Amino acid sequence: MTPEEIGARLADELGEGVTAGESAGGRFSRATVDVPAARWVDAVRAARDSLSCDFFDWLSAVDELPSGFTVVTHVWSSTARHGVLLRAALPRTESVISSIVGVYPGAAWHERETHEMFDIDFEGHPGLQPLLLPPEFEGHPLRKEFVLASRVAKPWPGAKEPGESEHTVSKRAPMRPPGVPDPSEWPGGRS
Repeated sequence: MTPEEIGARLADELGEGVTAGESAGGRFSRATVDVPAARWVDAVRAARDSLSCDFFDWLSAVDELPSGFTVVTHVWSSTARHGVLLRAALPRTESVISSIVGVYPGAAWHERETHEMFDIDFEGHPGLQPLLLPPEFEGHPLRKEFVLASRVAKPWPGAKEPGESEHTVSKRAPMRPPGVPDPSEWPGGRS
């Protein structure tokens, strides 16, 4: 089946509110199916049962600032040798989607990571405890509004700019990397 046929078949089975497309063209193109968040588990189950997608590949999210998030998963058929990308849009506030661990148990780790990095809740997940970050860590580092403070607090190591050695006075004012606000503007404030 072609990516167009795969997407159309899944969209027909799931019905209203589901749209099908195709990711980057060429021989590596994949069917891409956008589903409402309320139909997320139905879409994943349909890909497994109707399209023989027996292999769970990965799940993550994309921060679509300011509108919200897109949860994305890729599943694959090891027998028919085709894959499908499933996507669901979530609002920025109250970002909740049903867990697919009951369909693909291997999604548990991916949902925990996505929860930790984006603060997206997976309803019905058996345990969304932290996976990668230390317990004292505050925030969700893959959200676009997360401040990369280490770039400001710790200067970049490496070669000095001309005129910036220990023996000369710097001719340039220090600059913050793009997207990093002034420390006085950080949440909690720092002067």
